[in-house]
Amino acid sequence: MTAERLVVIGGDAAGMSAASQARRLKGPGELEIVAFERSHFTSYSACGIPYWVGGDVAERDALVARTPEEHRARGIDLRMRTEVTEIDVAGQRVRAVDLGTGEAYWTGFDKLVIATGARPVRPVLPGTDAPGVHGVQTLDDGRALLESLDRAPGSRRAVVIGAGYIGVEMAEAMLKHGFDVTVLNRGEQPMATLDPDMGRLVHEAMDGLGITTVNRAEVTAIRTGPDGRVRAVTTGDASYPADVVVLGIGVEPETTLARAAGLSLGPHGGLLTDLSMRVVGHDNIWAGGDCVEVLDLVAGRTRHIALGTHANKHGQIIGSNAGGGYGTFPGVVGTAVSKVCDLEIARTGLREKDARAVGLRFVTATIESTGRAGYYPGARPMTVKMLAEYRTGRLLGVQIVGREGAAKRVDIAAVALTAGMTVEQMTALDLGYAPPFSPVWDPVLVAARKAVAAVRRAGTG
Repeated sequence: MTAERLVVIGGDAAGMSAASQARRLKGPGELEIVAFERSHFTSYSACGIPYWVGGDVAERDALVARTPEEHRARGIDLRMRTEVTEIDVAGQRVRAVDLGTGEAYWTGFDKLVIATGARPVRPVLPGTDAPGVHGVQTLDDGRALLESLDRAPGSRRAVVIGAGYIGVEMAEAMLKHGFDVTVLNRGEQPMATLDPDMGRLVHEAMDGLGITTVNRAEVTAIRTGPDGRVRAVTTGDASYPADVVVLGIGVEPETTLARAAGLSLGPHGGLLTDLSMRVVGHDNIWAGGDCVEVLDLVAGRTRHIALGTHANKHGQIIGSNAGGGYGTFPGVVGTAVSKVCDLEIARTGLREKDARAVGLRFVTATIESTGRAGYYPGARPMTVKMLAEYRTGRLLGVQIVGREGAAKRVDIAAVALTAGMTVEQMTALDLGYAPPFSPVWDPVLVAARKAVAAVRRAGTG
């Protein structure tokens, strides 16, 4: 019997999880697996790069979960530094180029996995390609940034463009390297994934850490010196000296190949798949990770979320289906956590603007509490904001900003959102309690109680 061939484009979380899971289900005699990866690394944590750059993670290799040699030992034909440049859907083949030799060739497939990830958003501005300007998406990017930091002159000034997850994490990393850090943010407050009132808390904390944050700052150019290296970042009304610039604007789906092949893309530019992660309209093509759009279970619409947690789940499901098993990915509620120094930031579900965009009426409740019993040493402040649907009281979203113990509390809300709970049902949740870990009423439950009261008031109005 001739083995089927599974071709995987992309050697990181989604792609290699799919390849590994398919190999667990079918041996080489049944399924040949060929994977292409254009970079020097496979199966690594891109989310860990800011912590490697900042020194919390000592070695780059600590971020690598499985090396190319380990994948090959499992019977996967993994071709590194090889970029797929074309997908021929009708002919069931892909064209690849060896980046070392320049050799180009076609490889046929019976089944195809597209896991091309995401690419950093680079503003179309003068100077974005100058030495000293860095995106942070791959381990190669992290290595280049560290080399740039080592070469920086004594003035040691860093400008981070963007104040989302990548921006605030890289601001912390620059601070740990002894740089004076300025964050230029085009929005009203840092962390646009939060409502502005919660983003203001992040801004205040960043100021307290010595990070200068400039909101409503529209970058117009990155200026260079006589040597060609970056010297400053300019906005409409100011100029900010810089020895290093980090682009923290965010990412977008890398679907250049998919678009050229005529595959279905969604409103955010990501591939559209069904519950089994098959690309819409193609029974033998799957896609997963940062190049796809996923269903938002709260809003009922697709969205693009670049997270390793989703990518690994997608890969497991794709590998199961491609290997003869079965699995589905129902969707997400939009949970994400981050930190800047000791400030923890978390959100799940909808923001106010998200709820309005899908036509939902809602009430909000915001409370201040502590992560431990108030009398227990080390109790630190925590702010929780909750959105609930008008009249029904269905939980719509939660945002949390605070110190130790704040971020992971959002998981309570993520489970409640997935289960479709109301805020009144949440007040009865049997959460763990002891003074070192929580007050008698956990902050999430305090917010739920206040949200219940808001729902009741709205219902009588």
